[in-house]
Amino acid sequence: MSAIRDFPMIIGGRSVPAEDGAWMESDFPFTREPWCRVPRGRAADANRAVKAAHEAFHDSSWSGLTPTARGKLLFRLADLVEDRAQELAELEVWDNGKRVTEMAGQLRRIPDWYRYFGGLADKVQGDVLPNENQAVLNITQRVPLGVVVAITPWNSPLLLAAYKLAPALAAGNTIVLKPSEFTSASSLAFGALFKEAGFPDGVVNVVSGLGNEIGEALVSNPRVAKVSFTGGEAGGRAVYKLAAEHFHDVALELGGKSPNIVFPDANLDSAANGVMAGIFAATGQTCIAGSRLLVHEDIHDQVVEAVVARSSNVRMGDPLNPETQMAPVATEAQYAKILDCIEMAKAEGATCRLGGRSKQGPECGKGLFIEPTVFTGVTNDMRIAREEVFGPVLSVIKFRDEAEAIAIANDTDYGLAAGLWTKDLQRAVRVSGQLQAGSVWVNMYRAISYTSPFGGFKKSGVGRENGIEAINEYLQTRSVWFNTADHVPNPFEVK
Repeated sequence: MSAIRDFPMIIGGRSVPAEDGAWMESDFPFTREPWCRVPRGRAADANRAVKAAHEAFHDSSWSGLTPTARGKLLFRLADLVEDRAQELAELEVWDNGKRVTEMAGQLRRIPDWYRYFGGLADKVQGDVLPNENQAVLNITQRVPLGVVVAITPWNSPLLLAAYKLAPALAAGNTIVLKPSEFTSASSLAFGALFKEAGFPDGVVNVVSGLGNEIGEALVSNPRVAKVSFTGGEAGGRAVYKLAAEHFHDVALELGGKSPNIVFPDANLDSAANGVMAGIFAATGQTCIAGSRLLVHEDIHDQVVEAVVARSSNVRMGDPLNPETQMAPVATEAQYAKILDCIEMAKAEGATCRLGGRSKQGPECGKGLFIEPTVFTGVTNDMRIAREEVFGPVLSVIKFRDEAEAIAIANDTDYGLAAGLWTKDLQRAVRVSGQLQAGSVWVNMYRAISYTSPFGGFKKSGVGRENGIEAINEYLQTRSVWFNTADHVPNPFEVK
């Protein structure tokens, strides 16, 4: 790509720059050279976007739509995303440096989210409640919250936006979407599709900028009803505190230090492949990465050798090349953090069995590559076993029996995901029921669906995305009372 492209913000149905005209450059992680500019929005832009969303929420062009009509708009949006999946996928690659095969796969699935929740839009129902007074009718209604601020991270911008936007719009809310400052282009391009799909102006607004310049202004705006945030623990804590000052409803999907447990009776060939998929796919830049491999002492060496042998042959290179198997790290800050974590593990006494270095060569261009890294001799009290790396670094921990495996797996501040590998059905049921994680996979890893709730225990988050539960995250209950009696008695008349 030769010319640098500009991607304006979408506010009130119009493509606009930042109010002060400031822009930010975005680099392609493979070349580390700028390929586009996005507006550097600030508080004034945040306020413009929230105002547009607030006005759209109360305008009859949106609030007057039937739920079925809202659903049809989501169906049209799904069709547009499907038609432009490859184009949007390539924008994601230029933005975050992930493999084009991974991003294209995500974009092909994203329309399913909008169709699923489009179908749920007219399935929301209230109740008729029993009452001791037969002259009183009491009903409940499920109604939208209002303006929702959706904040997404840099690793899968459009997929994670779908987790939030699809149920929020189906429920009748309006949106201000704020993607990561590192990966705003694909979300800004996606935002233009809402007008084409027929959504009223202001229903979906997309802004860009730094967290402390526009993100804080969005979260603290009094017209906002809910903030839905996906990102790291530190960012989630900051959002939670700021939102609490204004009593906003909050949903958080944060990090993880997920265990992937291999028992002796497992299909070890499949388990090794699942371990690799869990940590090295997406260059480890995923919240559900299976970064802790818990393996029974009887099969420890066999599993480690299989993972090391297969991972040593991973092809790194240009993420736009379909043959590439592992792409560069997305940002310089994350690259430095991963290398620091690797050195931390070495200093703690872990044994580096594979990788542990940056990767350079003609196939890597100027990208920030890190080799697939495997540490053995890890104990669960080491920092490398407790802190989220968000990179291609696997910590291998031995266990003696089932009880110890469960104890180690649950001995973490996080609880986003877990995997276990066994042929024993009783063990699978028993262990999965004791793991403190929002998603548990048995003989598989990294399965996500629009039909299945997703979220974390403990410090991995608050609330759930996906599945029928998700639409309730964007609704509130109104209780309505009707008196059917002909006369209301005087309260001061004693009978």
